[in-house]
Amino acid sequence: MSRIGKQPIPVPSGVKVDIIGQKILVSGNKGNLERLVLPEIKVSMQGEEILVEKRDNSKRTNAFRGLTRSLIDNMVVGVDKGFKKILFIEGVGYKANMSGNTLTLNVGYSNPVEFALPEGITIAVEGNNKIVVESIDKELLGLTAAKIRQIRKPEPYKGKGIRYENEHIVRKVGKAGSK
Repeated sequence: MSRIGKQPIPVPSGVKVDIIGQKILVSGNKGNLERLVLPEIKVSMQGEEILVEKRDNSKRTNAFRGLTRSLIDNMVVGVDKGFKKILFIEGVGYKANMSGNTLTLNVGYSNPVEFALPEGITIAVEGNNKIVVESIDKELLGLTAAKIRQIRKPEPYKGKGIRYENEHIVRKVGKAGSK
């Protein structure tokens, strides 16, 4: 039984939601998002709330009801407030630089790594080692942050690499010297 899917989604003032068949359009002060919903799921507006209901009683539909509710809620929050992820670069000589629509990372390779930003993502580099990734689309934000982290994952011995703000790297003990 989905408990998340049963909860209504509150729509804040300044956010406009249009439901056209199985297509959801959400617009706010930060931008517009749209998503197609499975035919087994029925989405409706009731006052200032969005209700997500299921058309049949299968296990699959129940699972997708909770997923759909979470995705629509993320759309509403995204166009109203937006989402942000912070990445840190650790290592001697490791740094990031933003030029136009390209993020340039010097993270220990022989050449700098260039990362082209997808549409809908904004990046700010604070100092040389803090990358702030922002977007209204939570799914795209997580995917982009993961791709940036993938360029140089943190290693367990010295902790060098790109990590999330709240990520804890479990350190390993290095080789013991023989005497």
